[in-house]
Amino acid sequence: MDCDVLIVGGGLVGSSLACALDAIGLQTWLIEAAPTRRIERSWDERHFVLTRTSIEALDRLGVWPLARREAEAVRAVHVTGVGDFGSVRLAASEYGLEAFGATLPARVLGEALAARVAARTYIRVEAGRLIGLEIGGDAVRATIDADGTTRTLMTRLVVGADGTDSAVRRIHGIDVERIDYGQTAIVSVLATGRRHAGIAHERMTAHGPFALLPLADDRAGVVWAMPTAEAERHLALDDAAFLAAAQQLFGYRLGRFARIGRRQPWPLVRQMATRLVAPRAVLVGNAAQTIHPVGAQGFNLGLRDAVALATRLAASGGDPGAVDLLADYAAARTADRERTIAWTETLLRGFARTGAIGRLARSVALLGLDAQAALKRDLAFVLMGHREGLDATALPNLKVA
Repeated sequence: MDCDVLIVGGGLVGSSLACALDAIGLQTWLIEAAPTRRIERSWDERHFVLTRTSIEALDRLGVWPLARREAEAVRAVHVTGVGDFGSVRLAASEYGLEAFGATLPARVLGEALAARVAARTYIRVEAGRLIGLEIGGDAVRATIDADGTTRTLMTRLVVGADGTDSAVRRIHGIDVERIDYGQTAIVSVLATGRRHAGIAHERMTAHGPFALLPLADDRAGVVWAMPTAEAERHLALDDAAFLAAAQQLFGYRLGRFARIGRRQPWPLVRQMATRLVAPRAVLVGNAAQTIHPVGAQGFNLGLRDAVALATRLAASGGDPGAVDLLADYAAARTADRERTIAWTETLLRGFARTGAIGRLARSVALLGLDAQAALKRDLAFVLMGHREGLDATALPNLKVA
């Protein structure tokens, strides 16, 4: 047997899982098709929003201490709707916390994970592309293509962490349920005229959400979703015209927008695998589900996949590809996936209602939610990433003081 676990896909979720499995002592191969490249720091680089639970998990894996230097705390969330008189305000301090989570440059998180992977004992990293799987009774023969050279290796479990177009999912014939929202998110960074104070703003429109996320140095990350035709028009605007459009939609609560970075388009789809497991195989991250970015839940959901799988493998101590173990994992992930999807879909449908009656109903709903402590607490727990039966403290503690 070459390894206990073969992880196909060395991105953020796959690398996080590899770190956790290394701590358990499982021999792990990490296969990544694209070679790792260094991403240079830039004023307008891509950022992630990490929930409190994700930060706890990364801390247990010894990753967060390497990354937190460039993190910006999310201390509050303010949800409003264009044309609505209601709003929802959530402050971490109301729950005795410093923050709900943090924003972090994707570059920094990637570098921290790469450093941890490189320092591990039981991880072997290989460049290559999965082209075939042959399932046996107690093992899998995986065929890997590395620059035209084919090799095979034997493993007891294959993990598909290889993204939306997962080869593991395709080889196992797992179907997907796909919804094309007909939208594109424009992602960028802008400079604000006033301090953001750690507040994340979600401004909902009938055509999609507009989010401003607190970044270091009083910058704000922009995620603006709109119909694809409109996105193409906005991408063609010069910087001044784009800032003016964003300012008109958001208003001046953060002062005058002064600078916009590179604008990157991201087509928006929801894609859900109809099954999470197959014989000696399991899907995690975007291979399992790709969701709308409203609420910034995508990576956090994928990391919870990795935490759930790693904790079950640690508790089992036996065959990592055992049928019962994988079935338990799949059953345990159902509620979290469904709840996260339902939450994002409710936001999108609710704010898509137009007309005076729709706006009135939405405003009343926002006012009612803001006045209900129990409902606000439930929403705060969603924002923090807490899920029943999922505990990051069950991970092996690799934290470095």
